[in-house]
Amino acid sequence: MVEHSLNFDLVFQALSDSTRRDILTHVLTGEQRITDLARRYSMSFAGVAKHLEVLAKAKLVTKRRKGREQMVSAGTESIKATMELLEGYEKLWSGRFDRLEVLLKEDV
Repeated sequence: MVEHSLNFDLVFQALSDSTRRDILTHVLTGEQRITDLARRYSMSFAGVAKHLEVLAKAKLVTKRRKGREQMVSAGTESIKATMELLEGYEKLWSGRFDRLEVLLKEDV
């Protein structure tokens, strides 16, 4: 498996919440203003900002200022690293299941 400096515990903690997954889905379509993101949810602006902080700490999103606005974009490198990690696990388990299937067929 590929080693990364990314803290995957923070990534999976961030992704464990449905609101944060939804925010990330919207940010993946392109850079978003935080105010626009906040309007999508029935919570305060501060609540959405807290979710964004969790995503930023996990490096799943990045924030920047554009004039008076705060903009959020996807942390594509972190998302790519997480996908690589999960693909590694998928290959590992697929191989194990394939071997198990062969063993079970031998016993028949």
